[in-house]
Amino acid sequence: MKIRSSYRAGGLSALLIVVGTSVLVGATVSAQAETRDKWCKGVHLRFFVGGAEGDSFGTIVYNGAKQAERDLGPSVDYIFSGWDVEKMTQQLREAIAVKPDGIAMMGHPGDAALMPLAEEAAGAGIKMMYQNVPVPKVIARFGGGYIGAQVAQLGRALGAEVVKRAGLKAGDVAFMQGPFENENRGARERGTVAAMEEAGVQVIKINSQPGWAADPNLALPVITAALAKYPEVKAVGYGGGQMLGNVPAFMQAAGKKPGEIFNFGVDTSPQVVEGFKGGWIQLAADQQPFMQGYLPILSLCQQAVYRFTPISVDTGAGFVTPDNYGEIAKLAAGGVR
Repeated sequence: MKIRSSYRAGGLSALLIVVGTSVLVGATVSAQAETRDKWCKGVHLRFFVGGAEGDSFGTIVYNGAKQAERDLGPSVDYIFSGWDVEKMTQQLREAIAVKPDGIAMMGHPGDAALMPLAEEAAGAGIKMMYQNVPVPKVIARFGGGYIGAQVAQLGRALGAEVVKRAGLKAGDVAFMQGPFENENRGARERGTVAAMEEAGVQVIKINSQPGWAADPNLALPVITAALAKYPEVKAVGYGGGQMLGNVPAFMQAAGKKPGEIFNFGVDTSPQVVEGFKGGWIQLAADQQPFMQGYLPILSLCQQAVYRFTPISVDTGAGFVTPDNYGEIAKLAAGGVR
């Protein structure tokens, strides 16, 4: 008697055909087919959105996670942190205490802060995924996957692209705003500065202050004062989509016209698209936050239901410019890009 096993992509169900008999394992196949839709039903997850409810970047992450929840069927608790790393850390501690099947965690607190909590989660059998900011030391020791751009590489690529597109040369002055002191999260902005300095550009760093990511208008006095102090500045970089989306307000407050300064940063959103449309923004690195919402939940479901290994995906997609922003404008308006 010969047995042939065939697998159908997507359903992960095996059909066993017994050659030479009339026996068919129909009951097993039928039961598995019934679970193909909402196959993650009954799994309890906690998902860290990162920002506050309604912020430009966090909303796209949230939309991706909600789409995964609808597609796959798990029960998901959404955690909003206002981009406050200390709050994230405390919320993760609380999430572990609830003992869900899996947690999708923003990596902003960094390896050192997350290491003991990752150990606690591993001891409790909780599956972990990380998004947006990589935590390679944590993953190497306690497992998990990472969905997001490799921030240091993305930062360097952005810096090199700014030099090229803005026509910067040795001796030119630029600003870069970001959380430079954060070991993991600040690697992106440090990479951008390094690439620009290697081209001879003088880069003045503006350290992020608490609350700026949640309310970019809090940065208005600092940005405008810096522009007044250095009228020769040719390019200004911003360390996140919320800040980049607020460029028109920064420039207008400083008395600048569209295109007078080369404004650049990371992420897309409806606000960033409007900035491109108005001529205020000249370059954005796209890290596809929708994927940073969808894929961690997909991976946690796969780990919990099918015992698959965690997935890791670099979501750094390239650059958005005045020449191509129109291609994603509708998607940005729909909360996908």
